[in-house]
This record gives sequence, C-alpha cells and structure tokens, in this order.
Amino acid sequence: MEKKNATTVCLSGMRKISTLVILFFSFSILSGQESDKEIPALKDRLFYGGHIALQFGTITNIEIAPIIGLWVLPKLAIAAGPSYIYYKDMYGANDIWGGRTYAQYVIIRDVDKFIPLGVHTSLCLHLEDEMLSLDSRLKDSNSVSGRRFMVNTVLGGLAISQQIGRRSAINLMILWTLNDPGYQVYSNPEIRIGFAF
Repeated sequence: MEKKNATTVCLSGMRKISTLVILFFSFSILSGQESDKEIPALKDRLFYGGHIALQFGTITNIEIAPIIGLWVLPKLAIAAGPSYIYYKDMYGANDIWGGRTYAQYVIIRDVDKFIPLGVHTSLCLHLEDEMLSLDSRLKDSNSVSGRRFMVNTVLGGLAISQQIGRRSAINLMILWTLNDPGYQVYSNPEIRIGFAF
C-alpha cells in the first residue's frame, strides 16, 4: 500500500470540503432562497469568531481556533481559520497545529416562531473539515520527537446560535466525526461553544 505524504492528504481534504461547500450551496439555491433582494455589502456579510478551550489538571488542553467567515447566502455561511492546541499529559507535552474550514446552513432562523418559548435562537447544520499536524509520539511512544503526521477529520452535526447583539452570537455545536482519520483527535460527540461577531 502506498504511503500518502502530507501534501496529498491536505489536497484530498481540500477537495472534500470544496465538494461539501458546493453541495450546501446547491441545497440553498434549491430550497428557495430569495434572489430578488438586494445583496448586502461585503463588509456586512463578513464575520469573525472562533473558540477557545481551556482544561487544566492531570491533562492540560489549551486550544485557540479563530475564524473568518462570509455569509454567501442569507442562510449559508462558510468560514476558515488556523487552529493551535497545546496538549500535556503524564507522557509529555505536544503542540498540535493546522486549520479548518466549514460550511453552516441555517435550518430555522428563529425557533420561537415554531415553539413559542420566548427564546430567539437559530438551528443550523454544520459541516467541517479539519487538517491537523501532530507529533508522531502521540501515535507511537517509540517514535522520534519532532516527526509529525497529518490527521484529516471531517465533522458534522448541529449548531444552536443565540444572538447576543446586532452582529454577535454565541454558538453551541454538537459534532460527530464522519470519517476514519486513522487517529482520533476528538471524542464523539465533540461539544464546542464559540462566538461570532
């Protein structure tokens, strides 16, 4: 069996996410997006955000993952950004870095219109492709320090978005790994809380 290098794996991952974004885009058009409305200016469709994770104790896990995104259609957003994780346990410390790209489709803009509870949240489908570079010691304790391997993980699930300002929101995501990356980086499901503004 031929061993894939990091560039081949990265290009393969980018092809996957490109296909997924096109599928989301097609679904949005077929779902009856109104095209006769005036398209907002680019600066009004851009958004920023991401998430930070902190865990201290026997296992230390610090993650920083900023993103920049664009509302392509009123119900479809795409975003991308770098990712850095510092992970330390009883076996040593590791730096994990890479990037992610995702597409998010709004299924319900305001849940209160369907279930009148006074909670104005949005329900979204979330699809993400992430490429991370890990130290090979995480996979094999006999490996030489400094050697790295790539892990491509595709995640999918639901996101609940709560507006906390005119352009800002807090997001709760519940994601599952949709592929077999060869090395599991996340638990199943992966629960994240992030911000967008």
